[in-house]
Amino acid sequence: MLLWTRSSRALVLGVFAVVVAVVFAAPIATVVAAALAGSWTGPLPSDLGGENFSAALSDDNLASLTVSLQTAFISGALALVVGTWAALAAREAPMWLRRTTDAVFHLPIAVPSVAIGLGLLITFNERPLLLGGTKWIVILAHTVLVLAFAFSSVSAALERLDPAYRQAAESLGAGPFRVLSRVTLPLLLPALGAAAGLSIALSMGELGATVMVYPATWKTLPVSIFGLTDRGQVFLAAANTTLLLAVTLIALMVVGRIRRR
Repeated sequence: MLLWTRSSRALVLGVFAVVVAVVFAAPIATVVAAALAGSWTGPLPSDLGGENFSAALSDDNLASLTVSLQTAFISGALALVVGTWAALAAREAPMWLRRTTDAVFHLPIAVPSVAIGLGLLITFNERPLLLGGTKWIVILAHTVLVLAFAFSSVSAALERLDPAYRQAAESLGAGPFRVLSRVTLPLLLPALGAAAGLSIALSMGELGATVMVYPATWKTLPVSIFGLTDRGQVFLAAANTTLLLAVTLIALMVVGRIRRR
C-alpha cells in the first residue's frame, strides 16, 4: 500500500518470496525428499523410492496415525464446545470477569506445553480422578492446549457480531435459547468452523505435553516420529512426517467442506 513504484513493489515481493521459500517451502521439501531417499550422502538424496512410505504405513505407525486422528477430533470437539460456551458466557459477564476468563483460557499457551503435561500427570494420577495411564489424559492435555484458540476465535467473532440481530429476535418474542440456536450460533458458524480446523491441526502436531502423559497403548504419531528420530531412523521419521502433513491437510479440507455446507 505504501509502495508507489513498480520496482519497489517487485523488490518487496521478491524478498517476501525468498523468505517464504527459505522458512516454509524449503523445510517441507527437505522432509519430503528425505522420505523418498534411501540414502543421503551428497547434496541431493539418492536411491529414491517408496520403501519408507511402505514402512510408515505398517501396523504400528498406522495405529499411531489413527490415535492422532481420534485424539484431534475428540479434543477439537471438546475445545469447541467449551470454548464457545465460555465465549458466550463471558460476553454477558461484567468486564472484570470477562478479562479474568480471557486470562484463564489463554494461560495454557503462555506456559510451556511440557508444564501443562506435567501438571495434568500429577493432578490426575490419584483417585478419584485417575486418568494416568489412559487415553483420556492425552485427550485432556490436547483439549487444554487447543482450548485457547477455540475460545479466541469465537470471542473475536462475537465482538464483530451486530447486536441488532439478537435485539430484533428478542423484540419478536424469541426466548434466550431460541435466539442462541436460531440467530447467534448460525451467525457464528464460519468462526466455529475456523476454530474447529485450527484445533484439529494443532492437536495433530502436538508433542510437548503428549510426551509427558501418553501411555504405551495411546501413542500419537508425533510421539512415534520423535522416537524414530531419537533412534537415528531419520528417513522413516520423514516419511511419517509427510504422512502426518498429508492427513492433517485432508482433515482440514473435510472440516472446511462441512463448514461451507
